Amino acid sequence: MVRTPLTPEERLRGERLGRLLREARGEHSMVAVAASAGISAETLRKIETGRAPTPAFFTVAALAGALGLSMDELLGRCALESVESEASAEPAVVPLIA
Repeated sequence: MVRTPLTPEERLRGERLGRLLREARGEHSMVAVAASAGISAETLRKIETGRAPTPAFFTVAALAGALGLSMDELLGRCALESVESEASAEPAVVPLIA
C-alpha cells in the first residue's frame, strides 16, 4: 500500500496537535501519559514531534482523555492556534498586471 504524501496543511495541523498535546502533558512523563492512553511512548513521541501528523481518531481521543482534555477543547485549541498562525502570516503579494 502506497501512502499519498501529506499536504503542507496536514503537516502543520499535525505539528499543532503535537505541540498542544506536549503542552497539555506538562511535567507528566511521556511514558505515564502513553500508558494511561494505552499507546506506546514511541507513538506519543512521534505524535508530539509531528513525525506522525495524522494519528488515528481513537488514539487522539485516548490521549485527550489521559490528559483531561475534551475532544471539543482539543479541537478548539487546534483551530484557535491555526487562526492565530494565519493572522500572523505575511500577506501574499499579488502582482499587478499593467
